Amino acid sequence: MLLSHAFGLFTHPDEEWASIRKEHETPRRLYVAYVLVLAAIAPVCAYISTAYFGWTVGNERLIKLTEISALQLSVLTYLAMLVGVFALGYAINWMARTYGAKEEHVPANGIALAAYSCTPLFLAGFALLYPVPWFNAIVFLVAVCYGAWLMYDGLPIVMGIEKERAVMYVGALLTVALVILVSTRVGSVILWNFGVGPVFISG
Repeated sequence: MLLSHAFGLFTHPDEEWASIRKEHETPRRLYVAYVLVLAAIAPVCAYISTAYFGWTVGNERLIKLTEISALQLSVLTYLAMLVGVFALGYAINWMARTYGAKEEHVPANGIALAAYSCTPLFLAGFALLYPVPWFNAIVFLVAVCYGAWLMYDGLPIVMGIEKERAVMYVGALLTVALVILVSTRVGSVILWNFGVGPVFISG
């Protein structure tokens, strides 16, 4: 089962990456059985916490989002995550030959590497049930660091490249990931100008 890889990547990542490489799952099945499920954690938790729990900044009063606003932002976040994983997977495949990756019959390894490397970020979404900004920032920072390490660890195994080239490869991919992140932020500002921004209420 694909979801079993989520736990294996935390306990024995090298063996898990080798197993992922052998599976050659199609991108469609990988998306339906893994990405669509785990990527929903953060938007669902964010909806619950922002619409029902609320948060405070300093000594200010409790702040919440309206249910409609929280739902809209959660759905947009979910879609952005799905597009981001696909874009990162496409970049992995596109750069593969540049860094000496071996040719594969099923070109799904890039998507698999992107999806499974994002596992810590997906699971960090549970932290949003405790809507304290500094706590969420720390949890997601740790998740990003571990996700980057997972990608570095998995590149030589999944893509069949030399360990020495993985440093440059993962550096290029992290740059792509940063561009994707900035693009989503810009997209958010544009959407807010069209009236799909947050609507706050006092708790």
